[in-house]
Amino acid sequence: MQVSISTKGILGFDTMEKNIKCISDMGFHSMMLDMSAFYSGETLGIYETRKAEYASWTVKEHFDRLETLCGNYAVRVEIVRAPRLKWDSKSADLNYLLEQIGKDSIRNCKKIECKNLIVQPLFSGIPKEMEWRENCRYYLELGRMAMESGIHILLENQCRNVNGHLVRGACADVFTASKWINFLNKELGSETFAFCLDTGACNLCGQDMGEMAAAFGKHLKAVLIRECDGVYEASRLPFTGRSESGNSVEWKRLMKKLREIEFDGILIMDASDTLRGFSHLLRPQVYPLIKSVCDFFRWQIEIEAELKSSSSRVLFGAGAMCRNYMECYGEQYPPLYTCDNNPKLWGTEICGLEVKNPETLKELPEDCAVVICNMFYEEIAEQLRRMGIRNVKAFSDEC
Repeated sequence: MQVSISTKGILGFDTMEKNIKCISDMGFHSMMLDMSAFYSGETLGIYETRKAEYASWTVKEHFDRLETLCGNYAVRVEIVRAPRLKWDSKSADLNYLLEQIGKDSIRNCKKIECKNLIVQPLFSGIPKEMEWRENCRYYLELGRMAMESGIHILLENQCRNVNGHLVRGACADVFTASKWINFLNKELGSETFAFCLDTGACNLCGQDMGEMAAAFGKHLKAVLIRECDGVYEASRLPFTGRSESGNSVEWKRLMKKLREIEFDGILIMDASDTLRGFSHLLRPQVYPLIKSVCDFFRWQIEIEAELKSSSSRVLFGAGAMCRNYMECYGEQYPPLYTCDNNPKLWGTEICGLEVKNPETLKELPEDCAVVICNMFYEEIAEQLRRMGIRNVKAFSDEC
């Protein structure tokens, strides 16, 4: 699974080098380039459509510089998100700009050798019953361009503004979106189209993001992780919206469903509104937290895949977490035994497993994983490193 950070709220024209270096320093080697940063409101035609000029030469200049900086700091653009119109846009004239931006985005993806592009469906001023007809023509045209460069086009679930209320818009229905993808791929004779699940849009539309992820299955190529309150548009860091009544966003359910479908696509963290809430002097302290949250998502999603990847395994720990492992995975991925640092437990049993001295781990073959079932993971991991044991995995299944 690829873990990326969205450049929304991070990447700026005048501070591009500083921003790319910052992304690298955070520990991210992959990013989603949100191209909205390369276009002004007038360029997008949000306010004066007919007077707007599509300044592609300006975008090219930014891409030339971006390509150089990414090479310098070993950060690759894993996925590009084409600029989007606001969900309350109603003028059909704006769709022409979206079409031009979509085509230019494919050219720019080709330039920086990025193979994944999120493109917003046409929706502005289009009656709901006409969405498919308009988008079919549009996406087939983009798909033929993308095929030449081996680029995947990702559809994305949208909201629709109805009298000031955000409701389900284009591609918000799983079965409709899957039908679009299947038809487009069949017409092109290639798996060019896939899907990016926007968790913020799910929450705004009152949808179960876990069930949506599971329903998309093999079509799911990327998941955009961002938290909002379900009423107002926002992109906050997950788990920061908790209240006395609990967290309204079912992140653990999403992780569980992604685990079930063995998701192996791109996980994108968008915490742009969280960053905006902090002074630029404090942001360097926030960045490591963003990376830690991203790693936590990957850890929880990949737990079972990690267990499955080893031919055999031994547990480290003889407490509650060991019991949790045996209850959840004891039958499917049975360990040889467990060990513990407490000498009083050596020779006893827990859940049918013999508890041994950690020194016995030195006798294990290299392909046998040691699964740490203890809250003091870092300390035990360091102990195992000193013992020369490298095949170490952490178990803390919160889903």
